[in-house]
Amino acid sequence: MEHHRTRPRQHGQRRGAPRPPLPPQAGRRPAAERPPAPGGSRPAAGAGPRQPSGPRLTGLGGGLFCVTAMFLLGFLDDLLFGASLTGYGVLSLPVCALTALWVRGSDLLTAPVVVPIAFAAGLLTVADDGGGFLGGVMGLVTALSTQAGWLYGGTLVAGLITVVRRIRMIRRRRRG
Repeated sequence: MEHHRTRPRQHGQRRGAPRPPLPPQAGRRPAAERPPAPGGSRPAAGAGPRQPSGPRLTGLGGGLFCVTAMFLLGFLDDLLFGASLTGYGVLSLPVCALTALWVRGSDLLTAPVVVPIAFAAGLLTVADDGGGFLGGVMGLVTALSTQAGWLYGGTLVAGLITVVRRIRMIRRRRRG
């Protein structure tokens, strides 16, 4: 069976062939000949709107950060406050906010998803274990049900930060 091309053949150089250098644009000097910017230094490449400082985590990295931080906060809460569930809930809110702030733009929607999972993972260290596996499960379920307000609050914080960051990204993309 014969297959016909659907696109016209492109005339020009082949992929592997080197390209000739482009002529300088009219009215523009090459970068080496330009005078320095005011202030004595040249602007950084790609200098545009200032990006927020802090790490940029992938979705998986944000999840690992959140779970690890909540687990460590659970241990810290157990040592300092004697496994106070309210203390754990209060300590979880900044972790939720940081997770939503540090996740990179393309993985923004993962932040509100990993926050409740991390809350439950950290709660394992604080929840009452009544002895044995089933006692631990009952303690975790009881802690999750009594601390649902902190769980929803952290998820809400991460969700709001995610929505605001997403709106700002869309606006920036439309302007540029």
